[in-house]
Amino acid sequence: MPGMRGVPAILVAVGLLTGAAGGRDSGDRGSQTAALQPNRVVPPVFRVRLDTTKGPIVIAVHSGWAPHGADRFHELVTSKYFDDSRFFRVVKGQWAQFGIAGDPAVAGRWRTRRIPDDPPQQSNVRGRVAFAFKDPGGRTSQIYISLRDNSYQDTQGFVPFGEVVEGMNAADALNSEYGERSGGGIRAGQQQPLFDGGNAFLDREYPRLDRLITARVIL
Repeated sequence: MPGMRGVPAILVAVGLLTGAAGGRDSGDRGSQTAALQPNRVVPPVFRVRLDTTKGPIVIAVHSGWAPHGADRFHELVTSKYFDDSRFFRVVKGQWAQFGIAGDPAVAGRWRTRRIPDDPPQQSNVRGRVAFAFKDPGGRTSQIYISLRDNSYQDTQGFVPFGEVVEGMNAADALNSEYGERSGGGIRAGQQQPLFDGGNAFLDREYPRLDRLITARVIL
């Protein structure tokens, strides 16, 4: 780094961590998650396998499509954030959404860890994967798979960072009987029970939702 020659590496690391935490509530433990993965490297292209109750879904992630989105997805996967969560908003023939952790404590820590918006480069056609969001600069952890051509969303700021390359049949088969009722979408403002109750709430109220068992980088 310019101007850092001769400074011990440990001091640089401490300085970076202190700077990253500056100006934030010291109780926001999620803001320090990156420090737990100091050697995390995001490849330009990588694959993630979602093992679900309907079978595996493999997503090819392209950092060049959406660098911030690809980096955050990699961070969430390698942190095991998605493990034992639910596909809580599935609308048949439209989209399948996931990304609220099953443990409310974990979901709460990541809820305010926003990433910058990426400029659109790819279209939201069938199979593409993008972050859901409500406000500009508001992407955190919620992700959806387009089950149809949703290119009308391109002008609304939804930016694909990857695409399903295996297991689209599994994505199509995810249980959609609850539709918007079980998730409501960020913009509908009805997700607080999911954050407060996690898997316990969803399993009680919407017991047939499909599960995201594990998410792992495979390539």
